[in-house]
Amino acid sequence: MSIGAVLAQLRTEFPDVTISKIRFLESEGLVRPARTPSGYRQFSPADVERLRFVLAAQRDHYLPLKVIKDQLDAADGAGKSPAELPALRAPRRLVSLASGAPGPSAEDFAPGRQVRLTKEDLLERSGVDAALLAELEQFGIVRPGPAGFYDTDAVEIAKTVRAMTEYGIEPRHLRAFRASADREIGLLEQIVAPVSRHRDEAAKARADELVRELAALSVTLHTLLVKAGIRSVTSG
Repeated sequence: MSIGAVLAQLRTEFPDVTISKIRFLESEGLVRPARTPSGYRQFSPADVERLRFVLAAQRDHYLPLKVIKDQLDAADGAGKSPAELPALRAPRRLVSLASGAPGPSAEDFAPGRQVRLTKEDLLERSGVDAALLAELEQFGIVRPGPAGFYDTDAVEIAKTVRAMTEYGIEPRHLRAFRASADREIGLLEQIVAPVSRHRDEAAKARADELVRELAALSVTLHTLLVKAGIRSVTSG
């Protein structure tokens, strides 16, 4: 089949798929169509099956391409087709090989449904009072959007800070957390920027996936460093 014929087959189940997306998946080694002497792609039914597996894994399980490719490579090594693979499960937690410490997975950083909360909504959902929220905004811990609304992340941040205040920690003490987070975000932006500059849809998808994977690894590393530091304090 030509790439156009493959697209026509896949679009019945995956309406957002494009030729650029298929070419991108080929460039990442997830599908390897044959080529005619003149260079045109020729997809087999097995290639279409692989593409369907990849697209379903991304749509339904939010799996990063590296995980999907590893599963396909394992199936190839065992002489199995994607249809014979066990039911996919999203990796809920990354695990550090060095310490066994759990960390967030890339899917935890996938964009969710946009929620616009007023200040009153935030106060009610988080249980903080207006004075504490004002301090959180003063020190940049909670930041409303350009239109003045908040999202669910702001609610969770406020809840976490409220719990920390019970141990005598004040919002002004948390400026180091904000500065550290901003530095990590800046680093990720530098890494992803060359990919995200491309205008085609495949490059944008790769940039989105890359930043989620790096964010999960960044938070995991931060957790492990704090864990190691606390261990030295409590043991020393």
